[in-house]
Amino acid sequence: MAKAVYPGSFDPVTLGHLDIIERTAKMMDHVIIGVLNNNSKSPLFSVEERVNMLKNVTSHLDNVEVQSFGGLLVDFVHQNHADVIVRGLRAITDFEYELQLAQTNRVIAPDVDTIFLTTNLKYSYLSSSIVKEIAGYHGDISGFLPPEIARIVRDKIRSRQ
Repeated sequence: MAKAVYPGSFDPVTLGHLDIIERTAKMMDHVIIGVLNNNSKSPLFSVEERVNMLKNVTSHLDNVEVQSFGGLLVDFVHQNHADVIVRGLRAITDFEYELQLAQTNRVIAPDVDTIFLTTNLKYSYLSSSIVKEIAGYHGDISGFLPPEIARIVRDKIRSRQ
């Protein structure tokens, strides 16, 4: 059984993330979305909120589950008996950074491979950071997020202002 881990902060989950998740779900028997709990960052949403949002937007995918994790990604991969890490690439700058991470993970855990999926061209510019910035200025984020996530982001931004 081919099992993959797709890690990220998903703060918030974008249409680009969802594209990678759906494509991975077609290729793998089982996909675990690993929501990173990184204490050094100040996310807009708590880990629990991000996990719930991802569960909501992936509920149509029977072979996808969502978990939070902290610590080393390769430890999370091993704990879940996964075979590969999946990463999305938007631009060449992503590749340089992701290649360095993949090679480091391979040294730490030689049994774990990383596969890269290029982002759909219509999402190649998209990041959670950009979405949050636009939302902070009350811009239209509806083209970047699933509708239910866009509503949640707008509500969270309003509550913080």
